[in-house]
Amino acid sequence: MTGLPVYPTAPRRELVEELHGLRIADPYRELEDAAAPATVAWCRAQEELFRAHRAGWPGLADLHRTLTGLLDTGSVSAPVTCGGLRFHTRGRPGADRPALVVTEDGAERTLLDPLALDPSGGTVLDAWAPSREGARIAVQTSTGGTEDSVLHVLDVATGAVLDGPVDRLRRSAIAWLPGGGAFYYVRRLPPELHPGEERYHRRVWLHRVGTDPAEDVPVFGEGRDPRQFYAVSVSEDGRWLIVTATAGASPGTEVRLADLAATGPERPDFSTLRLAADARTTATVRRGRLYLLTRDGAPRGRIETADPARPDDRTVLLPEDPEAVLEDLAVLDGPEPGRTLLAVTRTRHGVAEVTLHDAADGTRYDRAALPGAGAVGPLRTDPDGGTRVWFGYTDHVTPNQVLCHDAATGTTALWAAPEGAPDTGGAQVRLLVYPSHDGTPVRMFVVSPTGRPDRPRPTVLSGYGGFGASVLPGFAVQALAWVRAGGVYAFACLRGGGEEGEQWHRAGRRELKHNTFDDLDAAAAHLTAEGWTPPGGLALIGSSNGGLTVAAALTRRPDRYAAVVAVAPLLDMVRYELSGMGPSWSQEYGTAADPEQLAVLHGYSPYHRVRDGVRYPAVLFGVADGDTRVDPLHARKTAAALQAASSGPGPVLLRQEYGLGHGERGIGATVDLLADSLAFLAAHTGLPVDQQAY
Repeated sequence: MTGLPVYPTAPRRELVEELHGLRIADPYRELEDAAAPATVAWCRAQEELFRAHRAGWPGLADLHRTLTGLLDTGSVSAPVTCGGLRFHTRGRPGADRPALVVTEDGAERTLLDPLALDPSGGTVLDAWAPSREGARIAVQTSTGGTEDSVLHVLDVATGAVLDGPVDRLRRSAIAWLPGGGAFYYVRRLPPELHPGEERYHRRVWLHRVGTDPAEDVPVFGEGRDPRQFYAVSVSEDGRWLIVTATAGASPGTEVRLADLAATGPERPDFSTLRLAADARTTATVRRGRLYLLTRDGAPRGRIETADPARPDDRTVLLPEDPEAVLEDLAVLDGPEPGRTLLAVTRTRHGVAEVTLHDAADGTRYDRAALPGAGAVGPLRTDPDGGTRVWFGYTDHVTPNQVLCHDAATGTTALWAAPEGAPDTGGAQVRLLVYPSHDGTPVRMFVVSPTGRPDRPRPTVLSGYGGFGASVLPGFAVQALAWVRAGGVYAFACLRGGGEEGEQWHRAGRRELKHNTFDDLDAAAAHLTAEGWTPPGGLALIGSSNGGLTVAAALTRRPDRYAAVVAVAPLLDMVRYELSGMGPSWSQEYGTAADPEQLAVLHGYSPYHRVRDGVRYPAVLFGVADGDTRVDPLHARKTAAALQAASSGPGPVLLRQEYGLGHGERGIGATVDLLADSLAFLAAHTGLPVDQQAY
């Protein structure tokens, strides 16, 4: 398609509000209402516009085939061992979603297959947790992408449903008591009690299998901040109950501990551990010891231990590493009788390492050999004892596989891998360091055909930079498909993320959010200056908070980028707290209720930074109607603003999905989204995706 695009007319009015002395325009407020007839008509017209442009993208079918070949190879997760049984998920090639399976005496059988429940692929297995003895398993499923889970309890031997449905969950932790007759979990209060706040007001409940959920006993959460999130766990012997409370996106965690032997399970008497109010902490009781993984006085994390009966009489078992971020720990047996070890995961500048330490004094005992510079998943050990620890491993060119390290032999071996073997050859990965605008060194993974800037190539740059979430190596099918066509794909580890610990996170949040955008802008400048990409050949892609990041870059420097893709993006930062999960994010972004914080939010809000007459690059917004985290209204309003304001050839497009949400999606929907995104970027950067040009 040539010439300036003709866009559907959006409902618009000259709405200007004064907030704390700031006059703030919001001309497309009407598009917030998804059910309004004008919004429905506009969205239908946007669908037609998107399809018309999509039909002209060369290489879309080739990208779709390439991505399918890379992604549709099956999957496997690390096992959870209970009662001598091993539970994990397995995806088969050709199956859109993985199934929950159990292995007994070497034989694997399926416990729950979401595709058997719903052949359309609209049902997601959100979470699962077997009882301590392995006889029962709690499963949580959701539909339509909403992430609103419903819980059932299954009999492991027969697959029969023993209990449920229990609704109003969202991937709740399940803490089984010994015997499998009861568990603790997190559930929201009935929605009619708090209209407009239905997604908040959580409580920790005790549920007895086979009873009406209306009879469940609330044990924690009454009278507390309704935005708080809770996690719950129980020690193997059933004596110690741990509840952690976090206020929205706050970096601080409150840890509560109760001795159930003293009170019984219905009325736990909690004590609060002495920790800094702004310190992120996780806690577990294993083999009679309390272990804390905390950032209290240690931005990259340290491990403390204590007798759970005296939880504040703690000693430092593993001190903070000045260059590596502590991520996870697990308890296992040493090879000598009576010796206990800790398996520990750290990420050193984004690259994982797994080490073993003596649980008595923290002395390093061993290190697991990993296949490359990658990332590892949660550590799993057998609660009944044993010298082995299981974990997933992946990197940019390796699908997730499960490794097992045995402390008795000091060896790390493959436990399970996907059934398929994708062709990932021809891609090289480098970890670069570049200076941000204030001189701060920032790291960036670059995937390319040769591992060096041999010539300027069309390049995609991605970043996240929020909530302390780290951009770690992972099987990057979108990067491999782009590189296969001869391009370069980069992942920048921006401030606001967690790649360098809590200080790195805090350096890119609230009033310092500009550092996130500066880091991305500096990454773009570095890729251009070093010859990785030519002028006019650089594109951006990001999702969720990453969608905010790339959209802020778009409105800051529209001349720097050939195209931008923002999926499920947060864009109206003045009103973000009024929809989705926005009310729980004020600790990350700030709140419009505070005059100074409103000024910061308004200062970078992409929706409000759109300017008439500016030549904006091509932009593609992606949204899903089941998204309960980031409402699609953000993309609707900003797409309308850009379509009306841009003097460039664009286009500005809105890609809309139905029956999907913000989180996990099946293979087919994933391939569709990635293929459309890459084809759009290729069309505007000049990458010949219909050719293999390593």
